[in-house]
Amino acid sequence: MNTLPLQFLILTVAGWISRRQQDVIDYLQEENRILREHNGDRRLQFTDAQRRRLAAKARKLSRKVLAGIDPIVTPDTLLRWYRNLVARKDDGSGVRKAGRPRTARNIEQLVVRMARENRWGYTRIRGALRNLGHEVGRTTIKRILAANGIEPASTRRKGMSWETFLKLHWGAIAAADFFAVEVLTHAGLLRFLVFFVIDLKSRRVRIAGLAPEPDSRGVKQVARNLTDVDDGFLHGTRYLIHDRDPLFTDEFRQVLRSGGVKAVKLPARSPDLNAYAERFVRSIREECLSRVIPLGERHLRWVVGAYVKHYHLERNHQGLGNELIEPSGVPGHGRVVCRQRLGGLLRYYHRRAA
Repeated sequence: MNTLPLQFLILTVAGWISRRQQDVIDYLQEENRILREHNGDRRLQFTDAQRRRLAAKARKLSRKVLAGIDPIVTPDTLLRWYRNLVARKDDGSGVRKAGRPRTARNIEQLVVRMARENRWGYTRIRGALRNLGHEVGRTTIKRILAANGIEPASTRRKGMSWETFLKLHWGAIAAADFFAVEVLTHAGLLRFLVFFVIDLKSRRVRIAGLAPEPDSRGVKQVARNLTDVDDGFLHGTRYLIHDRDPLFTDEFRQVLRSGGVKAVKLPARSPDLNAYAERFVRSIREECLSRVIPLGERHLRWVVGAYVKHYHLERNHQGLGNELIEPSGVPGHGRVVCRQRLGGLLRYYHRRAA
């Protein structure tokens, strides 16, 4: 990991687009393939296989997204096809009583899972099934994949997901971002920017700065604090990903580099690539800031600080197996008590030590 060139990492990050955008592209590509199959027919009469392929692609898209890309059929039709596809999959009325028995349901599910989680072809899937004690022919695997709207490996989307890439480098990547808060002061509403950094593996967060009008000088000082050799939050981190906000200046990146941290600028208009930072912003807004009227800078600092403590010590995180970031130890056996923060806005239930 330590020898990974910065240029390679930048090229890798720049190559990833958001999962939602890729799902839309996959659907539109499938539409184009089907239109070419009809060879300019004025009236499109879809085969069952074509319906399955479109329905499988549309499954990942919401009704709003489908309406926005103006598909060749209405979103309601696509969703109906998908429901029919699911119903047909679960329909046992057509089981044949003669001839070769149908492939067991659990084996079909394994075939679909292996194809969706990897780029394996029919032969590779057949070998993986044999490792599990299942002997399935290539033709059967091909039929199962076609029935579930999955293309052959040669036409399937290549490359690994952004989530997989991040997990390959877990423990060495952090993310930085800003979020704005409107604060009520004696002069009226004043917008403050809160600068934070999140470690992607542990989900630990550090509020690195809070100011109404941060400038390059202040952000540069934040970089010094984050890379401090004694208690810097980024101590031991190799890469810091961030968006293209002008506050992330060349001086900011240079200070990080001198502290052993390489800054990686994400492609434009790609919020999903910084999903962990975006998720923290959503959490602090929904659970705290949307229910509080910050009365001045001091009050805002107190509110944000209280939430961060709750976030680390008292909030279960689904991305961590529904566990706490910093558990307090073995649960006690005494009476259940409630710890409150921000006047009861944030609550945590635990047992007192006996």
